[in-house]
Amino acid sequence: MSKQLRIDFVSDVSCPWCAIGLKSLETALERVSDVATVDLHFQPFELNPDMGPDGQDIVEHITQKYGATAEQQASSRETIRQRGAEVGFTFDMERRGRIYNTFDAHRLLSWAEGEGRQRELKEALFASYFTDCEDPSNHDVLLRVVERVGLDRTTAARILGSDEYADEVREREQFFQRAGIHSVPAIIINQRHLISGGQPPEVFEQALREIAGRA
Repeated sequence: MSKQLRIDFVSDVSCPWCAIGLKSLETALERVSDVATVDLHFQPFELNPDMGPDGQDIVEHITQKYGATAEQQASSRETIRQRGAEVGFTFDMERRGRIYNTFDAHRLLSWAEGEGRQRELKEALFASYFTDCEDPSNHDVLLRVVERVGLDRTTAARILGSDEYADEVREREQFFQRAGIHSVPAIIINQRHLISGGQPPEVFEQALREIAGRA
């Protein structure tokens, strides 16, 4: 008998390992469809909540934040590109030169959850930033992405022009921070079991089968 599992996927749309982790998880979900059905929820996490409206050069940002050298960053970019290719996700590492604030993207994801299109919007936001190298803080970009997944542009524009979902996003961010989530992706199964990082599909598959077997 198939078991129902809840998954909270805590992530940021500007996190490359989150995009890799989601693709890996989706592959695992296909493989475990014989033993589990999944209720998937995307929870907000901002890597750079204080990022200004113009964003920041990625190399400069990573140097300041992590102290990584240019050589280390180049090696990391290549690792990310290869891992993305392995799970079917394209990173355009040469064109993507800046990192941006993602708070408005998270507000739209909260809205999309109630519309039943959260997963589609999340995937489209990852592709917009990492593959098409678009600015996820730009409202015109966000509205195009919203339309692309079949959500209502007029409603999205109203949300972006207001403070709707702002309190909800902040409350969810604080909840998961208080729960000890300080890096992403963080994949929480049945509100008890944590898998951290952009793991290969096999890691997610094994965990899901084990948890489904005990559920």
